[in-house]
Amino acid sequence: MTNKNIFVSIVVPVYNVETYLRECMDSIVNQTLKEIEIVCVNDGSTDSSLQILQEYERKDSRIKIIDKPNSGYGNTMNIGLQSAQGEYLGIVESDDYIEPDMFKRLYETAVLYEADVVKSDHYVFTTSKGNKKQIYQNICTPNFYNRILNAEVCEDIFDFSMMNWTGIYKRDFIESKHIMHNETPGASFQDNGFWFQVFCQAKKMLFINEAFYHYRQDNPNSSINNKNKVYTICEEYDYIQKFVVSNQKRGEDFYNIFWKKKVFNYLHTYKRLLEKYKIPFLKRIGEEFKEDLKSPYLCSECFDPWLVEQVNRIIDCPELYYLEDSRYMLNRKYEAIHEL
Repeated sequence: MTNKNIFVSIVVPVYNVETYLRECMDSIVNQTLKEIEIVCVNDGSTDSSLQILQEYERKDSRIKIIDKPNSGYGNTMNIGLQSAQGEYLGIVESDDYIEPDMFKRLYETAVLYEADVVKSDHYVFTTSKGNKKQIYQNICTPNFYNRILNAEVCEDIFDFSMMNWTGIYKRDFIESKHIMHNETPGASFQDNGFWFQVFCQAKKMLFINEAFYHYRQDNPNSSINNKNKVYTICEEYDYIQKFVVSNQKRGEDFYNIFWKKKVFNYLHTYKRLLEKYKIPFLKRIGEEFKEDLKSPYLCSECFDPWLVEQVNRIIDCPELYYLEDSRYMLNRKYEAIHEL
């Protein structure tokens, strides 16, 4: 049930982030929009994260703490979203921080346009020896800002930035469409499924050309180079695929979009893996691609020939793909060095 006194419920998933948590919480409690609820879900932290949350809870009645055993990001997010009572839902990762007027601007825009979703630009930052370096990142190209969009009228939205935490989502929309995070173990990629469900089903989305969210990229615990997380992206895209094909019309409308995102994100993940995981990962995704090509919804002629070529190379011989790609990357490094 919606609490009319809460304009935005902000869900904060927390797991072993004692180093960054105070900066995050300070940025939330000091929002210029005061009619907020702050739902902090502690996912079995073993450091002082829970104690830090309790310090803030004692000072601010808007904070609600849910403490539970470790179960992973997807389950943590679902519990937080299901506990929220606000008109709109927001997400702030506990190692990031936000500008004071973030939720005021997003909420006012959402109300003005009666939007299901409002999203914004963001900053990417790292900190070294006390010095912060950050880059402004646009969510979309200029021609798409400040327009009501949806997937039916603008397929290009699937090329926009995928970050869920740069926006707010109407709670009635999320609940009516039964949009949830995948609850696989681990903490990688489980925002992909939420993002895809939202973009497929929202009727009124708006993107604004302002940045409020500061996304940290130097948290050592966020690396995907962990044996237990190598294949979590595969589990996530299996989850998305089931969503797409669960409805024939959705399959016809969105399967090609889903598959393009899957291939690009698999290739991106492959580039980031430690060397020892690369060939096993290629073997796994090659088998997936082979099955994907049998789908009645897939139109391989609809894709850039380069993309189809990469897929077929991986299917035909993952080891050869690895060797050729490694040689290509070494040549690029060699050329870059000799250009200096």
